[in-house]
Amino acid sequence: MNMERLKKEYMNISNRLFIFDTTLRDGEQTPGVALTVDEKMQIARKLNNLGVHKIEVGFPAASKGELLACRKIKSMDLDTTVVGLARSLKQDIDAVLDSDLDYVHTFLGTSPLHRDYKLKMSKEEIIDTAVGGVEYAKDHGLTVEFSAEDGTRTEYDFLYEVFNSVVDAGVDFIDLPDTVGILTPITTYALVNDIKTNFETPLSVHFHNDFGLATANTIVAIERGANQAHVTVNGLGERTGNCSLEELVVTLKAAYGIDLGLDTTRLYSLSNLVGRLTGVKMPVNKPIVGDNAFAHESGIHVHGILNNASTYEPISPESVGHSRRIILGKHTGANSVKAKLKKYHLDLDDVQFNNVFSQIKSLGDSGKCVTDDDLIALAITELSSARETPIVLKGLGLSLGSNVSPTATVKLEISGVEKEAASTGVGPVDASINAIQSLISDTLDINLEEYNLEAITGGTDALAEVFVVTSDPEGNKSTGRSTNQDIVMASILAVLDSINKLLIIQSTNN
Repeated sequence: MNMERLKKEYMNISNRLFIFDTTLRDGEQTPGVALTVDEKMQIARKLNNLGVHKIEVGFPAASKGELLACRKIKSMDLDTTVVGLARSLKQDIDAVLDSDLDYVHTFLGTSPLHRDYKLKMSKEEIIDTAVGGVEYAKDHGLTVEFSAEDGTRTEYDFLYEVFNSVVDAGVDFIDLPDTVGILTPITTYALVNDIKTNFETPLSVHFHNDFGLATANTIVAIERGANQAHVTVNGLGERTGNCSLEELVVTLKAAYGIDLGLDTTRLYSLSNLVGRLTGVKMPVNKPIVGDNAFAHESGIHVHGILNNASTYEPISPESVGHSRRIILGKHTGANSVKAKLKKYHLDLDDVQFNNVFSQIKSLGDSGKCVTDDDLIALAITELSSARETPIVLKGLGLSLGSNVSPTATVKLEISGVEKEAASTGVGPVDASINAIQSLISDTLDINLEEYNLEAITGGTDALAEVFVVTSDPEGNKSTGRSTNQDIVMASILAVLDSINKLLIIQSTNN
């Protein structure tokens, strides 16, 4: 089936498809995650503002805190339908009623594994319990959705028998959970298609991601007529999680033209909130909401992006509340760097640009990603070095060891004459600066008033930026700046930059 035919066949999906978010229930079952009532309320508000149709807010029978969270979220008077989970047991359904909810999601294991090893119940007992739960909930005015837990590993004839029984009991939605994520798109297609052929009751799907197929399987299920998709923000959930809310919604919109009425520009901020509150940080390459979802480094890619973003982006970052990032590194092209420099109003001539560009490539080859701060520091250093430089560094030697004073030997060219001196200090930087001061003492008496060192990139080979302030006896002050992977070299170049400026100031004053 080609894409155009598929779009046409399912163009009305949005009229019968609901997004059922279970971040606050199944998502909270992510190992290591526990949300407070206030945190659940924050996420619920965000989900409501996004426009999801239903929010499963918890399992009221599990604890007093869960019941309180369900009750408080219900009291927020959200536009979305608020749902509570319950086993197919009277006491669990009573807890949902105590939460003031009017929609219950009941569940009961149906597979041989669940019947024999977890529940120790016969098929007849399973059906009686499932039906009893639905009837009790309906008698108390609740909308009821029933999940046949581990349904995809249940004998299909028995699964259908269970579904027929709860449909006869008045269930509003039947749910097919792929509890351990064993479905593939092909098996999903066949099973969902068969269920929709045999049942008119609306069908939900609740797919887990154990083999990385939850979102793909959910899309196929929707193609074959599923009326509701269970999802979680960031794909959170038991083990490897559930179908990802953001992946599903954006795929339906971008690939099929199906707009479910959700405000997708809120997806990135929602993802960040859930990541922060749960402590589960998203991988940088997470689709839609990962830090690298709209990041580009390759020169060929960036050149295309700068001309037309659609060349290497299937959707705009703004459509999901994200932003585009141009990353600098060894794959970077000149166009990327020029675009960044223009953004920060840094005007370099061709020679200066080539120097900065070569430094970026060198940093990339050493395994570094060059940030915008790195680029700004490199560019400013290059602009500073373009000024008149009466004093030029010609050589540097360092001697270090235990139980000996660090010694620096510095060679400078001063007004065309090379001079060399060695000095000690409390460290290699101090020793180097002392050597410089001894070499220029006949020319300029300086005082180092301020010295600041910042490691811009991470790691032991970090790109270091040094900023200094020097002064002369007349009260003149000047700043100096340099960026280098070698801290000592960055320090020396920053001091020389400042000294050269002082010399220019003195010559101007005279």
